[in-house]
Amino acid sequence: MHPLTEYPRPAMRRDSYENLNGPWQYAITASAQRPAGWDGEILVPYAPECRASGVGRILQPGQWLHYHRYFAPPAGTGGRVLLHFGAVDYACAVQVNGHLVGGHRGGYWPFTLDITAQLNGTGRNSLWVAVQDPTGHGTQARGKQTLQPGGMFYPAQSGIWQTVWLERVPENYIQSLTVTPDYDARTVTVKAHTSAPGGAVNLWAVVRAGGVTIAEDWGSDEADQDGTVTLHIADEYFFPWSPDTPFLYDLTVGTTQGEEEQFDTVHSYFALRKWSCAPDARGVLRFCLNDKPILLNGLLDQGYWPEGLYTPPSDAAVERELSEVKALGYNLLRKHAKIEPQRWYYHCDRLGLVVWQDMVNGGSKYNLWFVTYLTNVLQPLMRRLPDKAALWGLLSRGSESSREEYRRELEDTVQALRCHPCVGCWVPFNEGWGQYDAAGAVQAIRTLDDTRLVDEASGWYDQGGGDVYSLHNYFYPLRVRPQTRTVALSEYGGIAWPMPGHEPPRKTYGYGTAKSREELTARYKKMQLGTVLPQLQKGLSALVYTQLTDVEDEVNGLFTYDRTAIKPDANAVRSVNAALAAEFAKVIK
Repeated sequence: MHPLTEYPRPAMRRDSYENLNGPWQYAITASAQRPAGWDGEILVPYAPECRASGVGRILQPGQWLHYHRYFAPPAGTGGRVLLHFGAVDYACAVQVNGHLVGGHRGGYWPFTLDITAQLNGTGRNSLWVAVQDPTGHGTQARGKQTLQPGGMFYPAQSGIWQTVWLERVPENYIQSLTVTPDYDARTVTVKAHTSAPGGAVNLWAVVRAGGVTIAEDWGSDEADQDGTVTLHIADEYFFPWSPDTPFLYDLTVGTTQGEEEQFDTVHSYFALRKWSCAPDARGVLRFCLNDKPILLNGLLDQGYWPEGLYTPPSDAAVERELSEVKALGYNLLRKHAKIEPQRWYYHCDRLGLVVWQDMVNGGSKYNLWFVTYLTNVLQPLMRRLPDKAALWGLLSRGSESSREEYRRELEDTVQALRCHPCVGCWVPFNEGWGQYDAAGAVQAIRTLDDTRLVDEASGWYDQGGGDVYSLHNYFYPLRVRPQTRTVALSEYGGIAWPMPGHEPPRKTYGYGTAKSREELTARYKKMQLGTVLPQLQKGLSALVYTQLTDVEDEVNGLFTYDRTAIKPDANAVRSVNAALAAEFAKVIK
């Protein structure tokens, strides 16, 4: 079996591609040394903790998870051979044919190793990966993973959980692309970084729309390792991206070095769209897409699957789920405490789903009595609590090394995902988990990417910065007032119903429990039309209902955990979303 065989990086594709997903040997040991024998087979890229891996074992802090397989290099000769990992949780070392080729720390971000010098020609080559994952015993980004799952925290997962793959590239190849569209100027600027000096000389780029070449140009002959090309999109080919019209331009970027056969070509895409906040006709601040007010109406998305935990069963399952979200009338997903594989964002790009992207939370063990329970009880008082140094210990960022780790993780997140048009807002902190100096985080994001909105502190411990006045409300009467930032109800709802045949493994968790589909549907409609809809006139501009699917004990999803059934009446959900859209169109005039 070879799962997830699709090209894993749609925003930077090459023709050379060798997928290494499938059965590997594995062992879990107390030592970093290569094990004397193997415990069995594991199906990569599924974590050993999940059923889909075929293992079903939990990697404990201090233990080592070892992977091994043999491989042949991609077809062809010459150039360099690159080994890519979509994500490995958390820290790993990689050997090829007994030689250390590199390692990586950070469980959510891709990395690449040049293994050319360690290869045995075109024959059989040995690949060994050794992994450690402290889960809640470290300060690294870990999202909702825990070794003691229950309630709103879910099972831990470790090791390789995204696609592993090889590609053959030229000696001097394009290492990275930074593609920056400018909606107002109707241009796209392409920056390429090459692996060695001289690689960006004669950089070129071509833009196509519907298969027709609409722009092409060359960079400077004086370029060295970095090159830039800016292309203009003519008026007749100006097709702005939106949830209703998610148009994507095709982009091809290449280099020509010396003789004609020494070149590198990569394929990508981009969209023209613009995010801003501006007053509507009545002077109320609204989110705007392409200079027009938009109601962002969506769902909280945890990104867990019953068989694979972090890893979906197939690319088709991801596409089907996102298509169903659009069909119900939603246009937004808040990706909560997780970063998805690149193909997830690609499907959002082409389907027209806006993504509010959380930075994955980390820090030391959470003081839930403070950041969750006390704050919920005293939310009106605690909402604006300053995140100064005196509180960093309570907010699980007491050490400077942990804060520096977060700064690296924030930059890695923005750099990894900025290529995706669907990402409309960065969310550096959620409910105080690992929060510190939110104002500094906003400034760091603005420096890295000033083309998107920023929700400084989703829920509480709001420092007054960013673009979003972000509310979480499960227990209080909802009252919205116009603010100096645009108002978002970034979490609410959470009505639980353990649908017969889909009961949770432990205890039912949610924010109020319905006893039937009829009751769930009625409560959903009353909340949306009776409570939320009237707030649109008062400035409410974005909605994030909790949540897309059930996850483990948390049975407050619109869909069951296995995605086989929608829990409330689907027609009622579509009707409610249509009513919200119609009311918003009325109040912004």
